[in-house]
Amino acid sequence: MAMSPRKRAQVSRGIQYGILVLLAIVIALAADWKTLAEDFADLDIAAAMFPEVITTALKNTVLYTASGFAFGLGLGLVLALMRLSPVGPYRWMATAFIEFFRGLPALVVFIALSVGIAIAFPGRAIPGGTLGVATVALGLVGGAYMAETIRAGIQAVPKGQMEAARSLGMSPTRAMISIVIPQAFRIILPPLTNELILLTKDSSLVYVLGYTSSTIELTSFGRAALNQEKSMTPLVVISVCYLMITIPLSIVVRRMESRAERAR
Repeated sequence: MAMSPRKRAQVSRGIQYGILVLLAIVIALAADWKTLAEDFADLDIAAAMFPEVITTALKNTVLYTASGFAFGLGLGLVLALMRLSPVGPYRWMATAFIEFFRGLPALVVFIALSVGIAIAFPGRAIPGGTLGVATVALGLVGGAYMAETIRAGIQAVPKGQMEAARSLGMSPTRAMISIVIPQAFRIILPPLTNELILLTKDSSLVYVLGYTSSTIELTSFGRAALNQEKSMTPLVVISVCYLMITIPLSIVVRRMESRAERAR
């Protein structure tokens, strides 16, 4: 007797749950829990990392990410408007910039800024030390991606909004700033938040610039502790710290996406 589609779906789900349970049992039986506890969850080593892992490493990671995101957001907005400009050279310059920095690994940008500036402009440096270089490097990489996101958001705003603003006597610039851009940012908030999460992880590349006890970020802090303690516990601690940043942001993104979906 042939099964109904509903019955087949129930059997399929049952098989998939069974496979997951079987995999969990195999992993649980195969793992060396004693060694895992000693190497990954040494509470003495974890305790020794506090409070510096929070007051210095986590704080610097947030600072590098926030400053890089702010710089990238401003740069991305300018590039997006250039991409939409009726003036050809503006569009070409913005396109070249975006394609160039989207095509480069963030690590290459960090190395180029840390080494290339000193070679190209002897005796000069980006103001702000490590924070300044990290801000520019993260901003250049993030700005290239955010420019395309912002451009798509601006183009998603119905043209009638601009026409209505113009009919009220607004200039094109005022209509863009007061009417179009605010609506575009409401549309692109979820992808912008995703970009913020990506920049949080890219901030680990600050190690390329070198670090001191006051400029160290999470990944460098964890690697230094790992070399000192010969235990994987520091990596677990800094992983938890990263998740403390990224999970709330991910929740915010999902809620924004759900709200946008309901509004359609």
